Amino acid sequence: MSSSFLNPYASRAESLRSKRPDLIGSLLLYVRDKGGRNFPAFPGWGCPCVVDRTEPVVGFDGWPLLDDPLEPGKVREGVGFVFLSKEGAVAMRSAERFYLWEGRYVGEVTVSK
Repeated sequence: MSSSFLNPYASRAESLRSKRPDLIGSLLLYVRDKGGRNFPAFPGWGCPCVVDRTEPVVGFDGWPLLDDPLEPGKVREGVGFVFLSKEGAVAMRSAERFYLWEGRYVGEVTVSK
C-alpha cells in the first residue's frame, strides 16, 4: 500500500520538510465530541489559522510541520508552523495564541517562539 493512500497529504508533507518554520508552538487538537476533527491530522495537513474566534472567519493558510499523525484530543509540543504569507506568520506570532479552522474551530496553538 502506498504512503499516499495512507496519508492523502504525503506529497505536501514531503515539500514542507524543506521549509524553515515561521514559528514554533504547542498544538492542541480538540476532541471529537467537543467539535474537533473526526480524524488525525496527518503530516502535510493544513488549514486556515485565525487570531480570534469571531465570525466571519478571517485567517491565514498555515501548515503544522508534523512528522507523525496527531490524534484529536492530543497536544504536541514544539510544532513548527509554515504560513503561506509572511503577514500570517507575523499575525499569529503576535497573537501568541491562534486557532485552527476547518469549518469549525478544531484546535489551537500557543506560540512559544
